[in-house]
Formats: sequence, C-alpha cells, structure tokens
Amino acid sequence: MKFRIVGVGALTFFALCGVAGIASAQAPADKTPPPGQEGVNTGQATPAPGEELNGTNGQTTEPPKEPPSPIDVSVAGTRVKETSGSAHIVRAKQLERFEYDDPHQVLLGVPGVYVRGEDGYGLRPNIGMRGALSDRSKKITLMEDGVLLGPAPYSAPAAYYFPLITRMTAVRVVKGPSTIVYGPHTVAGAVDMTTAPVPTGPKTMVDVALGNYLYRKVHVRQSFGDETRGVLVEGVHIGTTGFKELDGGGDTGFSRYEMMAKGRWSLGTLDTLFHDIELKAGYSGEVSNETYLGLTDADFRKTPYRRYAASALDRMEWNRMQFALTHRVTNGSDLTLETTAYRHDLHRRWNKVNGMRGASLSDVLHNPTTPKNALYYSVLTGQVPASTNDEMILIGPNDRTYVSQGIQTTLKWKPKTGPISHRIELGARVHYDSIKRVHTQDEYQLENGGLVQNGSPTEMTADNLGETTALAAHIIDAATWGRLTVTAGVRVESIHGVLHDELAGRSEGMIQQVLLPGGGVFLALPFDLGVFAGAYQGFSPIPPGQSNVVRPEKSINYEAGIRYSPKKFRVEVIGFYNDYTNLSNVCTVSTGCVQENVDQQFDGGNARVYGLEVYAESEWKIRKDITLPGRLAYTYTDARFLTAFQSSDPIFGNVEENDFIPYVPEHQLSISAGVEVAKWALNAGFTYVSPMREEAEQGEFEPEDTTDAQYVLDASASFRPWSWLTLYLNGRNLANQAYIVSRRPFGARPGAPLSVQGGAKVEF
Repeated sequence: MKFRIVGVGALTFFALCGVAGIASAQAPADKTPPPGQEGVNTGQATPAPGEELNGTNGQTTEPPKEPPSPIDVSVAGTRVKETSGSAHIVRAKQLERFEYDDPHQVLLGVPGVYVRGEDGYGLRPNIGMRGALSDRSKKITLMEDGVLLGPAPYSAPAAYYFPLITRMTAVRVVKGPSTIVYGPHTVAGAVDMTTAPVPTGPKTMVDVALGNYLYRKVHVRQSFGDETRGVLVEGVHIGTTGFKELDGGGDTGFSRYEMMAKGRWSLGTLDTLFHDIELKAGYSGEVSNETYLGLTDADFRKTPYRRYAASALDRMEWNRMQFALTHRVTNGSDLTLETTAYRHDLHRRWNKVNGMRGASLSDVLHNPTTPKNALYYSVLTGQVPASTNDEMILIGPNDRTYVSQGIQTTLKWKPKTGPISHRIELGARVHYDSIKRVHTQDEYQLENGGLVQNGSPTEMTADNLGETTALAAHIIDAATWGRLTVTAGVRVESIHGVLHDELAGRSEGMIQQVLLPGGGVFLALPFDLGVFAGAYQGFSPIPPGQSNVVRPEKSINYEAGIRYSPKKFRVEVIGFYNDYTNLSNVCTVSTGCVQENVDQQFDGGNARVYGLEVYAESEWKIRKDITLPGRLAYTYTDARFLTAFQSSDPIFGNVEENDFIPYVPEHQLSISAGVEVAKWALNAGFTYVSPMREEAEQGEFEPEDTTDAQYVLDASASFRPWSWLTLYLNGRNLANQAYIVSRRPFGARPGAPLSVQGGAKVEF
C-alpha cells in the first residue's frame, strides 16, 4: 500500500486567533436569545428580513416554551444584519408560498448560487456557488440539521442523494468567511436544511396535492408531547409519470418517499442547566425511470420532451437510512454545548445507457450528420439494426453502497472582556465514510423497438472500496465593541483516505492536513446601514485513489459589501473575488467521463472568479391584515481559467488561458412578489438564467456549445376559508418555455414544461 501526504499544517487542534473587536450597540449580548433558541417557532410573526433568524430580534422576552433548536443565525450567533459575510435564510413561510418540490427553484432565490438542471425535478441537484463547479453539488457542503448529508462527503463527494425540500422548515445558505465553520468543502459555501422541530402540544398537518403528468403528493406530520417530552412522526410521498415521451411508450417519471421520526426529552430550566436529548431516525427511497441519454439538437427543437427507445431500461433505485442522536446542554443564555452522533447508510443501483462500443455517445449526438456518427445515430434510435459489436449499446448498473458516520460537538460561549462582547464557537468532528463500487455492463441492440441483450459476457468495469477517516476542528470568535464587529477563526482538517481496487489489485492511501484561516469585519453605520468585508482560505480535499500529480483544490476568497436593514426590509450588495491556486473537478458520468476516468480528479490550475450579488427582501405591511412580500436576487459572475492545459475531463477539455469556466452563468435574476391578506394570497415569481458555456472557451457564444437562456414564470394562489384549512394552486413555467438545461453527458436535455398542481393543507 502506498501513502502520500498532501497539504500544509499540522494537527494543531485549536489554533487560537487573536481578535480585536468592538461590541455592536444594536445587539448587546444581554439581549441575545439563549443559545439554541434562535430557531424555535414560538408562534410569533415571521421575523423581519435582516433581523435574527427566527429569533426575538433583540427584544427581551420570556424563554419560549419550545425546546431548543439547532438553527443559528450564522457563525457564533451573530445576527444576519451584522454578519461580516453573506448569509441567507429561506424561511418556512417563503417555502410554502410556492410549494416547490425542486430544490433548484428554492436556491435560485439566493444570490451567488447557480444550478445545472438535469431531470426537470431536481432529483439529483447540481448546485454551485460563486464559480465553483456545480456538478453533483460536490464543491459545497450539504447538511441536514447541521449534519453532513452526502452519501460519502470525503470519499465520493458527488451528492447522488438530496432530501425532499418539502420536508424542510428552513434552508440556510452561508458564503464568505463564515464557511470555515463547515467542511470539508469550503471553496464556495454551505447549505444547511432544517427539518421540523418537535413542538410542545399536539399538532397535525396533512398536505395532499394532484397535478398534470399524474403528479401526486401526500405529506403527513403528527406530533404530540409536553414541555418535557415529545414525539414527531412524518411521511412524504411524491411521484409522477414524467413529462418525457419514450419512443414506444413507457413511464419516464419517479416515485419518492421519506419517513422521519423524532423523539425529545428535556430536563432542567433555561435559567440553570437545561438538557435536551433528541433522537432522529429516517428512511427514504426512490424509484425513477431516469437516464443520462439526451437528444440531438435537431430532435430537441422538434420534440424537446422525446426520449429515445435505447433508454427504456434506464432506472434508478435507492434506499437510505439515517440516525442522529443529539445531546444539547445550555447554561443560562451564555453557554451551549451540543453533541451529535450520526450514521447514514445508502444503497443505489442505477441501470442506464453507458455508451456505445465503437463511438462516443456525446459526439454522436453533438455531430449526428457525419458519415460515421449518422450510422451510430440510426442504431441508437432504432432506425437500423446493429450489425457489428462496435454498434452495440452498452447498458448496465452502477451499484454503489455508502456509509457516512461520525460524532461532532460544538461549544458556543458568550463571555465578556471589559467592554468587548464575544460570541465564541469551538467545534470538532470525527468522521468516517466509505463507498463500495460494483459497476457492470452488457451489450444490447434495438430490435422491433425493444432492447435485446446480445448474449455477450457481462463486463465488470469497476470493483473498488474507497474509505476516509477525517478529524476536523474549528474555532471562531465574533467580538463586538461599539458599532464594530470583528470575526476571526480557523479550521483544521486531517484526512486519511485509501482506495482498495480489486480489478487493479492495488491499495493506495493518502494523508491530507490543512489549516484554513478566515476573518471579517462589520461596521454599523447610522440609518440602519452597515459595511463589511472578509477573506478566507477555501479548500476541497482529494478523494481517495487519485494519482500522485493531483492537488487539493485551494483558493483565497474575498468579499466586501454594504447592507441596509431596517425593520422588515433588507437590501444587500456584495462584491466577491475568488483566487484559485488550483481549481479541480472529480470526473463523473454526469459530465460525460469515460469509464476509466470516473471518480478520478483532474486539476485545472490557476483560475479567478469575480462578481456582484444584489439582494433585496421585504415583508411590507401596508395595513394590519395586508402584506406585500417581495424578493430579488441578482448575480453577475465572470469566471475564467488563468492557465492553459489539456485534460481528459470533458468539463475541462483543451483549455486556453482566459477561457470561461463551464456552467457558470454570467447573469442570473430571480424576482418574486405578491399580496397576502387574511384569507388569501397571490404570488408570482420570475427567473432568468443567461446561457451557460458547456465547454471551456472564450469569444462569442456558439449555440451548439451553450445552454439556452431560461425565462421561467411561476405563480401561486392560496385561499384559507378556515384557520385549519388552506387550498392552493401552483403553476410552473407558465410560458411553457422549452429550453436546454444541459448537454451532459449525452445530448440535449430539457427543463420541466408547464405544470399545474392543486392541493389542500390541513393544520391544527
């Protein structure tokens, strides 16, 4: 077994940062809600934009009766309006306005976040931030209730699992210096989704909806308990027959379900020593008739929702179990210690078209009129039968088993040193994850419109086990004095990964150690204005089993902005600059990698990303019973390679200096506005995403090498005849625009067409 050491630094478990700070006159420490109470739903009105997340907005109140919740405003309890970086929260009320099932649509409302569509439903999201590659969300940190949710965040960062967004009561997006609190991927940002807390007293929620393409949703949540004990159970089923039309007929939709149970036991009081123990268990699964096979551009323009008969056997099946045991102890309002032990198990089997024996599928669909490709295109679409082995279609399952487990603990402390108030957070995590890959494929041909196996022996293409043990720690201090808040911190990662390759008969290990500092400053100005700036070291580790020449992804990221946040209003303008010493990508089938390069990392060298984010949010009450909600998120991005190189990763290819980084839109805009009165509400949303290059290049856009511009109009209406019943109607893509969201890995694929869903929600 070979080992190598990568990175800088040693295991200095907590490297203390000296912090000069100045206490904010707007948020004195004695008026901050008790640690862990920021996210408790006490039945009060939705907090104003820019105020503390689901908290008491700095007002002195009695401790809420609900148990503590792990939602925080941002790092070390700093209020949103006073963070030294970018932090956004999509609250429950905002999630309910449009009842989105696709997490892409939710996250497009946050500036600096990009997505790449794939199946039209967001089953396997591709999320990027500030120029970081979006493929399979592998360059950002994804969490549920503060715990890593990826199948194997270190060993195989491609996130083939994502929870149903309809279960979430809040989605928090953190970018900038605050990112060092999360890991392992800190080059861009983090997304943390919050599930429903266990409330005090009995509560029932039933949400049922139907729509076109035989869409159906059933969501049930039941809880009961008192101030000491409580139980919550929840189940969701979402399914559809799909909007694509398979040649020869067939289901192109999916069926997903998720179940969760929580139990809570609370001891003590918030005035002395309060203990809260919570056990969460969940089981989820999916069966989807999804494919990587798209269309030629000509076929897309004629019938954008067509699917070739060659993809008739494509089917994804997975199931997942999760457990998390959390102990939270609070001493008054100044000290909280939270420890969580967790384990996630996921097994997935995706049977799909992998390619053709004698040709590149992506090349065939990109250039179908050349003499050679015309023949393969005719075979692929069933116009002529295969006559040689080279013309056979390769179909087979990627069978993978994942384990992710660990224990993490976080201490939040609010001491004072003279006039300086501190919000200190110390955290540590021991984590293990693994991925077992067994990939096979067989040769098929189309006969009479159906796929028939030709009898050749099954080919084994991958049989390996990757596993990683990681130790991570961080410390950060937000110190305030007067109108100035200074935040500084550091993250330490020590990672040991190893790959056991049964086909190659080798084992190769790697040790990575890194120290990642970061810091920022916020200055409160008169008239609810504030200015801020920050910088931090970004890092994305190397997964196990890589060659000796690859390096970790690293960057130094800067941002500065101005914020205006009076009551129930927030406007923010941020400029950012990310300086990559090495931009990298882990090759996946979803980007078109050939089998021998799948899960291998390729380096892109120096790169730079800069841009501008504009955000505005309002919950304006023109009268006591009339609210005009509105949100705007705009992002401008310029992302380019600074070095020329050649790469076997198709998302890079042959790169020239100053080429644009693929799948980063130059302009992106999301706007929503509405009117809400006591019993009814109307909301409309519009999203624009400029064309994205699918290859590293520069100069004018070439239509065959870029995605289509996206203009998507959504709307929702709801009526509440009684306090316990809400009727709603949602429309997606009302202009019914047919647009290409991606040509990776094999041909053009569409966004979702016009769809309508109507439902009823009962709550009491």
